[in-house]
Amino acid sequence: MGRAFEVRKNSMAKTAGQKSKLYSKFGKQIYVAAKNGIPDPVANPALKSIIDRAKREQVPSHVIEKAIDKATGAGGESFSTSRYEGIAPGGCYVIVDCLTDNNNRTITDVRNCFTKTGAKMGQPNSVMHFFDHLAVLSFKGDSGDVVLEALMNADVDVSDVESENGQITVFAPATEFFKAKQALQEAFPKIELEVEEITFIPQTRKDIAADDVPMFEKFMNMLNDCDDVQDIYHNAQLPS
Repeated sequence: MGRAFEVRKNSMAKTAGQKSKLYSKFGKQIYVAAKNGIPDPVANPALKSIIDRAKREQVPSHVIEKAIDKATGAGGESFSTSRYEGIAPGGCYVIVDCLTDNNNRTITDVRNCFTKTGAKMGQPNSVMHFFDHLAVLSFKGDSGDVVLEALMNADVDVSDVESENGQITVFAPATEFFKAKQALQEAFPKIELEVEEITFIPQTRKDIAADDVPMFEKFMNMLNDCDDVQDIYHNAQLPS
């Protein structure tokens, strides 16, 4: 089948502001997962998955514990998800996922990012069909066939398994995330997942002209500076 995939490896934030953004992002996600389910990662697979990702990004344990403790208290904040789509500078497609306790504030902040960079915000589902919504699990290994067989034996609906340069990446429908993760951990008890996420992968890439790169980067930086923005997906291919 073959699907080129760049494993997203964001380097650890260097400044206090960037760290605060990272901690806030995972704090919100952990809070929501604990609030909406059981505040125990052993009994809540969604919570455990987020905590595992947070630890890989070097989020301190006190940030994780504080979010869980906050979720176990009475009352608390009410967060909801929101998604925005459109055309970014350079003509590529973009999806922006947010987690917010104030939708009016969030849409205003995100819309400003579009309008101030000449980007165009679209209607819901206007660009999503140009992406595949997939579970992605990546780890060190060199036998994709063995991994595929293990997943098929566990009745996991697998979209693709890639094996390149000592790294195996499993792609499955988003709804199969937890089933695929459990199957891998049971078949390979010593496995260490380096990537475990549900993400949007572009079906095709859009080459961005060199002249459009500065505005595209400004657009991305503005979105990343928005407190409510959790993830940004795009199909841009920047000049090398």
